[in-house]
Amino acid sequence: MDTQTQRDGLRFLKMHGAGNDFVVIDSRGRGAVTTPALARAFGDRHRGVGFDQLAEIGDGQHGADFSLDFWNNDGTRAGACGNATRCVSDYMMRDLGLKAVSLITARGTLSAVRLADGRVSVNMGPPQRIWDQVPLARDVDLMHLPLPGDPVAVGMGNPHCVLFVADAEAVDLPALGPRYEHDPLFPQRSNVEFASLTAPDRLRMRVWERGAGITLACGSGACATAVAAHLRGLTGRQVTLDVDGGVLEVDWREDGVWMTGPVAYVFEGVLSPAFLAAHA
Repeated sequence: MDTQTQRDGLRFLKMHGAGNDFVVIDSRGRGAVTTPALARAFGDRHRGVGFDQLAEIGDGQHGADFSLDFWNNDGTRAGACGNATRCVSDYMMRDLGLKAVSLITARGTLSAVRLADGRVSVNMGPPQRIWDQVPLARDVDLMHLPLPGDPVAVGMGNPHCVLFVADAEAVDLPALGPRYEHDPLFPQRSNVEFASLTAPDRLRMRVWERGAGITLACGSGACATAVAAHLRGLTGRQVTLDVDGGVLEVDWREDGVWMTGPVAYVFEGVLSPAFLAAHA
């Protein structure tokens, strides 16, 4: 962490997409500042600020407008975060005076665009549908995992375990979510989605995120659920998902899985030098 940040504190932005909330740090021109200890302290909703994920903006690479790294509130890395990608892309489009941007993440090069109604769409790339890319611990049928509930495995830059149920509202998410997240079949743990079909091409989805627990929405989870629903023959390639925090739309196109939803700016703040020193 540079001397000026240590002296003046760390500026951040709080945003959310359909209730999936983030802290955004703009580290362009100075290098990354987030550590596991800082992410855990920052993500504490009682002693810090609180977030589902932290997104740190870095300088652009290989022709992309910027780079983006993600952290969970337990201090672990998140390989992908669709709603944070949309939110940060909106911030960067405003900052750079653009209507579309490209960015580098651990997932690869992604693109995002702002629609006329103010929502933002991001191309999350093609789904990963090979067992060691999800990744899983062994070669099994991704469409019918050997786990209770007959789940589907889908990779979206992070692993997802998707279960189709009669009523997503009735699922005991605090009890079941951790069981699937930590199942040995998922060596890097898993995000867990429970979804029920409510209308043609419409799903009710609830999510347990690895490293974060219950969240009001999950962009990569919405993408994984839409892909799984289409592969199971439940929906078409365009799916609307009602999540706890709002509505997300997914369109699985030839060039990747596009996810669209709202963007909200909540507040700006500064982490104090004392807080930074205590959690260096």
